[in-house]
Amino acid sequence: MRFYKAVLCAGVLAGLSSGALAADLKFAVRTDASSIDPHFHVYVPNRAISRHIFDSLVMADPRGRSLPALATAWRAVADDVWELKLREGVTFHDGTPFTAADVAFTFARAPNVPNSPSSYSQYTKSIERVEIVDAHTVRLHTKGPAPTLLVDIENVGIISKAAAEGAVTSDYNSGKAAIGTGPYKFGAWIPGDRIEMTANPAYWGGREPWDRLTIRPIANDGARVAAMLSGDVDMIEGVPGVDRAKIAANPALSLFECDAFRIIYIHMDSARDVSPGVADVNGKPMTRNPLRDSRVRRAVSLAINRQGLVDRLLSGQAHPAGQYVPPDVAGASPNLKPLPFDPEQARALLKEAGWGEGFSLVLASSNDRFPNDAQVAQAVGQMLARVGIKTDVQPMPASMLFSRGSKLEFSIMLSGWVGNGEASSPMTALLATFDPKTGMGPSNRGRWSNPAFDAALGSALRTLDEPKRNAFYSQAAEIAVSDMGVVPVYFTINTWATRKTLTYVARGDETSLAMGVRPAP
Repeated sequence: MRFYKAVLCAGVLAGLSSGALAADLKFAVRTDASSIDPHFHVYVPNRAISRHIFDSLVMADPRGRSLPALATAWRAVADDVWELKLREGVTFHDGTPFTAADVAFTFARAPNVPNSPSSYSQYTKSIERVEIVDAHTVRLHTKGPAPTLLVDIENVGIISKAAAEGAVTSDYNSGKAAIGTGPYKFGAWIPGDRIEMTANPAYWGGREPWDRLTIRPIANDGARVAAMLSGDVDMIEGVPGVDRAKIAANPALSLFECDAFRIIYIHMDSARDVSPGVADVNGKPMTRNPLRDSRVRRAVSLAINRQGLVDRLLSGQAHPAGQYVPPDVAGASPNLKPLPFDPEQARALLKEAGWGEGFSLVLASSNDRFPNDAQVAQAVGQMLARVGIKTDVQPMPASMLFSRGSKLEFSIMLSGWVGNGEASSPMTALLATFDPKTGMGPSNRGRWSNPAFDAALGSALRTLDEPKRNAFYSQAAEIAVSDMGVVPVYFTINTWATRKTLTYVARGDETSLAMGVRPAP
């Protein structure tokens, strides 16, 4: 079951094949994982690593379609009960058999990991309980109809009850509890330097062609490209737009690209009267937060030249965004287009809201998470300054941004969310009213809350009929954009480069997976 119209992904080949295949595979990613714990943080770098070690019940293909993994079949036996048949003969890396008890243990742990910057409760929120029917059959009892259940559980890596009972996040980071059923076994994690894995010879899906896997985080675009050109790595993600033509022309390399599910957005503190970083034009802290006014939030959006960002900073490797999923995703609103760049209207709205003299704020962003993130933030800061919002831009490592953002230390932040091709993904995580009890809004770091939005999204999440569900998603998006709960800025394009001897299947979720790398034909 998948409610998504897939984007097209394509490989762009250049030159003639050369070189020999090695048993080792080395590739460079933009951002290091923040943990090996598969349930610690809803974060693309973490999930990419997790998928090598921990299988989920259902897997997503590169275009977002649900495929069997540790579950071989599923069916709805009632509106609020899903039955899943588990794959038999599967063992964890330590030889322990995989059974339904591991599934129940996983779903009990996933939403309750201490100090999680973005909880996995967003993927388990609909599950009321897990019933073990027999060793290889489970029933997931949900809190009413759960049309996105399969999409949600694709994100939850299954852990071993025997290996992980009583384990904490540090036990995964050290490798002690990093025991999965996946195609690779954990070797070592040296934060900031590399992650090492070895092939799982007993993998149920067949042994991988790479005996040893090394994943290196290289945040700097130039350094990452240099590593590719020098032969230090076999593949890189996040090819910068300025280097794309050079790599495409290199006869020893290949490019692979596709449209992404990633939305770059701006969160704003719309909940507190006193917000950190908000001050008057002279820098004096205020007890009145202008970001609580939807007119001010819309002025922020109107001040942003989205096409200018795409053309000048991203070399065309993005699309301006007018909502939270690409327009070809089921559930996107046909009525929402990217807001035009209109600084005059932005100034008029600020004046109407009582802020004609302007104010100042601190804009936080990452500097190592997505292409040119710090430069984009600086450009946005300059655009805001031109309409009277004096902006101090503070880029920082993504791990710090998410940790501090979850503590509500920022009044405004530029960040990104990678969806899964399902309209509910960004809306549930970024826009739904924050509620740890229900798992809604776990990444809503602006604490925007709108009852009409929550009602429309809630109706969608309870509606099994696809056209009706998509209509609710569209309605929810229109409410959020009208109130500017989160400002959509642009959607990215994913690009990888490999040696000519290799191919890679580009993914809309932008994960770099060794399982997608194969010898070139």
